Amino acid sequence: MGLPLRSASTRLLDDRDLPAVRELLARNPVADVFVASRVEAAGLDPWRLGAEMWGHTVDGHLAALCYSGANLWPVAAGPVSAKLFAERARRQGRRCSSVVGVSSSVMAMWQRLEPTWGRAREVRADQPLLVIDGPPLIAPDPAVRPVRPDELDILLPACIAMFTEEIGVSPVLADGGALYRARVAEFVGQRCSFAHIVDGRVLFKAEIGAVAGDVCQIQGVWVDPALRGRGLGSAGTASVVALARTAFAPRVSLYVNDFNHAARRAYERVGFQRVGTFASILF
Repeated sequence: MGLPLRSASTRLLDDRDLPAVRELLARNPVADVFVASRVEAAGLDPWRLGAEMWGHTVDGHLAALCYSGANLWPVAAGPVSAKLFAERARRQGRRCSSVVGVSSSVMAMWQRLEPTWGRAREVRADQPLLVIDGPPLIAPDPAVRPVRPDELDILLPACIAMFTEEIGVSPVLADGGALYRARVAEFVGQRCSFAHIVDGRVLFKAEIGAVAGDVCQIQGVWVDPALRGRGLGSAGTASVVALARTAFAPRVSLYVNDFNHAARRAYERVGFQRVGTFASILF
């Protein structure tokens, strides 16, 4: 569990708080789909959730949340909430590998955390949050399909390459890759992993990383570097959108680095529109 709270206005939440938490998460379902998906799957008990959920209450009403696990993820956190969550995170020490969420909340927290936690490996303060709520505007790639469990060893190197390219560190350094392999296998087992595979080679791949209510979120979009610039990314993403809208939820979201101009153009061709701004602090 966490350290004892020093402020009466913040506390560790539990399953008794589920109705209030769900109500708060429903206010911005696109931005908060990651946290909402974890809550819907596991509730608020830290052991089942694999994280703590902190709440900021004002006059007895829940005003903001902060998911504290592998990611530190504020929800509906204005300046006061961000300050309180940052103070709690600072007291307990850094346990996360990143701080992610709506840019205004993340950057307000980071301003207070950086003096104690030290410089981040990378600060990405402007990541467009995109959504599409209809069919893709371009033709999907018919070869993109759910990855089969027997194809895990084919898919895994592409996932490792994507993660390393995107985050800047390999996901297999800590434990030889066992935990990351299990996570990829979980996506495959849930039919959340999609790819275009030819003769044992992954040309394109992506996952549905979160589903809650009428929103799902794409993550891990990757195209074989030797084949980039040929439209595989946009057509593949169009396929994932079409498949996801049928199997998971009618609104499909993702967020992208502002400096990844090729990806942003591809998503625009598919039909994604910007609805907000995320930020990621990477350690």
